[in-house]
Amino acid sequence: MRWHELLASYWRLSPLARIIFTITTIICLFGIIIHIVEPKTFLTVFDGIWWALITTTTIGYGDFVPKTMSGKLVAITLILLGTAFVSAYFVTLSTKALSKENALSAGELPYTKDGHVILVGWNERIRQLLALMPTNMPCLVIDETLKRWDVPKHIHFIKGNPTHDDIWEKANVSKAHAVIITANQHKNEIEADLASIVTLLTVRALHPSVYTVVEILTAPQVDNAKRAGANEIIETNKWISFLMANCLSSPSVLNDIEEFKKHPMKRLTVRDEWIGMSFAAILNELKKEDVLLIGIANDQYVSINPPSHTIIQSTDKLIVLA
Repeated sequence: MRWHELLASYWRLSPLARIIFTITTIICLFGIIIHIVEPKTFLTVFDGIWWALITTTTIGYGDFVPKTMSGKLVAITLILLGTAFVSAYFVTLSTKALSKENALSAGELPYTKDGHVILVGWNERIRQLLALMPTNMPCLVIDETLKRWDVPKHIHFIKGNPTHDDIWEKANVSKAHAVIITANQHKNEIEADLASIVTLLTVRALHPSVYTVVEILTAPQVDNAKRAGANEIIETNKWISFLMANCLSSPSVLNDIEEFKKHPMKRLTVRDEWIGMSFAAILNELKKEDVLLIGIANDQYVSINPPSHTIIQSTDKLIVLA
C-alpha cells in the first residue's frame, strides 16, 4: 500500500519535477553501485555520485574511469539510461520556457505583483502616458484586440474584455494602485462611453477603493461615470474644444500651454505653519522653493489666482506648478 501511495505521489508531480527527481535518483543509485562494484577506483560513495553526475551530463572529466568489465557495464547502462532523462529534462525546460514566453506575448499570464497601475485600452494616449510616467512604476495594459508586440517589453499585457471579472482578477486588480480607463477607439463615442462605464462598474465591484480615472467623450455620460464611482473624469472632447477656442481668441497660446508639460501641476497639503497666512505670503514662501502657487482648492470650490489677502485654511489644498 505504501508503494502505491509513493507511486501516486510521484505521478502527481509536474513533468519537470518528475524528471528532476528521476535524474537525481539515477545519479545517486549508480554512484552507490559503481562504488560497490569498483571500490578501489571509487573510494567513496561521493566519488561514485560525482562520476555518475559527470557521465550523465556528458561532460566526462576522466578523473574517474571504470577499470573492470562489471564497472564498464554499469557505465554503459548509466549512459543509455541517464542521458535520456537529462535530454528529456532540457527539452522539457526549454518547452516550458517557450510556452511561458508565448503565453506572455499572447496576454494570457496573470499579474502577480501589487501596487501597479492598470491601463485599459491601447492607443496614442496610453503610449504618451507611459512616456511621462516614472520608469520604476509597474504598469499593466488590458486590451481586447491588441497584439503583444505593440506593447513595450517592460509592460505586462493581458488580452481580454475589460468588462469581464476574470480579466480583472488576472490583472490582480484587488492589489492595484490605480486604474485608468480610456475610450475604446474602435467604437462610436456613445458606445465607447457606455463601455467605459461598464468597465468602471466591474472594477468597483472587485476593488471598491481603488483610485480610478475615466475618459468620457460625451457630456451626458459624465454624470453616469460619477454615479459609477469615478474618482476623476477626463472629458477629452471638452478639453479639445477649450484649447481650440483659446487658439481663436489668443493665437499661439498652445505654445504657452506646452510649457506646462515641463512643470507638472500638483496639490500640496497645507503645512501647519501656513494655516492663517495670506495667499500672497505663501506665494512668496513657495517661490523660495522654486514652486509657483497658482490657486487653492477644497471640497467646496477651486480658486485660481484668488485675491492676495485670501486666508489659507487647514482644509485647503495648494495648487502649484512644481
